[in-house]
Amino acid sequence: MNTVSLQSFGAAETVTGSKHLLKTPDFNILFDCGLFQGRKSLREQNWLSLPVHVSNIHALILTHAHLDHCGYIPLFVKRGFRGKIYMSSATAELTKLILLDSAKIQEEDADRANRYHYSKHSPALALYTVKDAENSFDQFVTVEFDEIVSLSANLNFRFKQCGHILGACSVEVNCFNRKIIFSGDIGRVNSPILEAPDFFTSADYAVMESTYGDRVHASEDPSVELAKVINETIKVGGNILIPSFAVGRAQELMYLITKLKESHMIPEHIPVFLDSPMAAEATEITFRYPELFKVTIDEWNRVKKGVTVNRDSRNTEDIINSKGSKIIIAASGMLSGGRVLTYLKHYVGDTRNVIFIIGFQAEGTRGRALLNQSYELKIHGEYHQVKARVKEITSLSAHADQRELLNWVSKFKNKPVQVLLVHGEPSAQEALRIKIRDTFNIQVHIMKQNQERVLFDI
Repeated sequence: MNTVSLQSFGAAETVTGSKHLLKTPDFNILFDCGLFQGRKSLREQNWLSLPVHVSNIHALILTHAHLDHCGYIPLFVKRGFRGKIYMSSATAELTKLILLDSAKIQEEDADRANRYHYSKHSPALALYTVKDAENSFDQFVTVEFDEIVSLSANLNFRFKQCGHILGACSVEVNCFNRKIIFSGDIGRVNSPILEAPDFFTSADYAVMESTYGDRVHASEDPSVELAKVINETIKVGGNILIPSFAVGRAQELMYLITKLKESHMIPEHIPVFLDSPMAAEATEITFRYPELFKVTIDEWNRVKKGVTVNRDSRNTEDIINSKGSKIIIAASGMLSGGRVLTYLKHYVGDTRNVIFIIGFQAEGTRGRALLNQSYELKIHGEYHQVKARVKEITSLSAHADQRELLNWVSKFKNKPVQVLLVHGEPSAQEALRIKIRDTFNIQVHIMKQNQERVLFDI
């Protein structure tokens, strides 16, 4: 068929499992290859085969290293994908870290299910193993920003930084003399640590994220609110628990808390713990890319000195039992797993404590339940009543809000004939669809999972 089309296998009317296939007559490219996270009905899709055979996909382009964008790669390779996997250098380092951690968790979960016989499968199997993750690394190819990479006689692409996290990119694809832009996850214009997103200025089609398509983040300085709540909590002898994504958000939080101490906005003596081996390693990777940050090496070194990093889970209970108020940053960011749950079990039932929610919380996660003022949470098979205060700081989000998304579209001097919305929940996507249509007079389409949409004929 002499058409170019788009088909989304994930992140279509949801914010997770990003996989978008650009199909052309001579070369097919998958953009992102993420795991589904959140509610069980979504997670179960990780076990399903893709609607197309992997042998019909010739290349994978990865926008950034979050699990919902990269976490399916080991299974993708295990099922027969033999093409190149293109990404920025920083993304390559972070992706290896995240995939090894994900594989380890998969193996541990399967082992635990078999030992305690709580799985309906006998034996319970890991979605993929550490070996599977390592096997995928040979196909990684790193690409510099603005480097033009030719894929076929009719296809080439280049990256631009898009903020969000270290190494994250938007992608411009020149496809049969048309320009198709894949936004990736668009970062904030005024991030405390990352440079502002770079922009493409011309597009025929734009495939665009819409996570906060119906929302405008608070405009106040997040440091002020962070300091206010920390001081209130210290005053009553409580603890501050901050669930955090290990990549990006943890580093930003450590930086902000260090700055609050240096400016005497919070007590200098309050201990700060980073309880996440993956976040600790991601921080070390961060220091290797100073050119991508506003923060100097001297500033990062001061951040390191002011934070106690715990890599051994056996020390977690000791941190919990230590006297006095403390600030704890721990993964995972949506409270879906990880060491943060051990802290949550101890802290959620005490009114003196506070739980900060600082990033997007997908449907079906404990983080979303806390934002919805849930009365109790189920953690490790037991119910715990929510008595701790829950505070959300939207201005610390790594995702652009509606204004910033519209600003991203406004950068196109030659406007796209069509914008295709992905990576958003239905209400957010519908709000953004109407806003883009009315503001720019552009046709906007919301992608449906597995439905193929023809972009143009050749």
